Amino acid sequence: MKALVRNLRSPALVIALVACAIFLFVGLFAHWLTPMDPNAQNLINRLKPPMTPGHPLGTDQLGRDVLSRLIAGTQVPMIVAAVSVSLSVIIGVAVGLFSGYVGGIADTVLMRLTDTWMAFPFILLAIAFVGVLGPGLQNVIIALVASQWAIYVRLVRGQVLSVKEREFVLSARMLGVSDVRIVLQHILPAVLPSVTILATLEVGIVIATEASLSFLGLGVSASQATWGGMLSEGRAYLSSAWWLASLPGIIIFLVVMAINVLGNEIRQMTDPRASGSAAAA
Repeated sequence: MKALVRNLRSPALVIALVACAIFLFVGLFAHWLTPMDPNAQNLINRLKPPMTPGHPLGTDQLGRDVLSRLIAGTQVPMIVAAVSVSLSVIIGVAVGLFSGYVGGIADTVLMRLTDTWMAFPFILLAIAFVGVLGPGLQNVIIALVASQWAIYVRLVRGQVLSVKEREFVLSARMLGVSDVRIVLQHILPAVLPSVTILATLEVGIVIATEASLSFLGLGVSASQATWGGMLSEGRAYLSSAWWLASLPGIIIFLVVMAINVLGNEIRQMTDPRASGSAAAA
């Protein structure tokens, strides 16, 4: 609790929390917050600059309201990040717990598979899976889960190898406690803090990856407003309508930065060594 209070005094943490809260609020209630239909076209009002009456952030090449599209665009990264990170954590933690606790041939096979999987760049794996499965929200989530799970396996397996040799685990084993109960009640709680930190940081990576896929035309349907899609559409108008590409790019940067700051602050609160270093500084 003291560490939490001390870190809440950090302006960076407060700003990150506020930014993440706004992102979640807007994503959850985007349907009610958009001032007008984000897909409504009006070619007479195309490429209106920011501060135009009725269009605070201007309009795009089809006369669609940029503010409405930015608000509607929060839903896709929020859904993709929440679902893909959750599924990746579940799969990665389960495999990592099994591999680290059982050991032997099963551990060797699973770790070689994990190492091989992690040898491929994250973004290339995601592009390859979406290229095979095709664009769409569900396929993007599948591609991101397939690209992420191995990261959690490696982390959890290393934590398990350390925790399972500690006195409280050895004592439970000597008392005849079942392996399942030892894993769920003694080992899993010990590895969850590290998993939470990694998952928080991965949310920012997933949001940036989803924006990259949408930018390349491999994300959700073009009829759905996304920050990456807006960035792709606006690049053709950089010299005449700078706001089309700049505004979604700035929002992506701010959201990912806020999530990374939040993850770093959580690491400092949960890692005694990090907290001790910060206090000494």
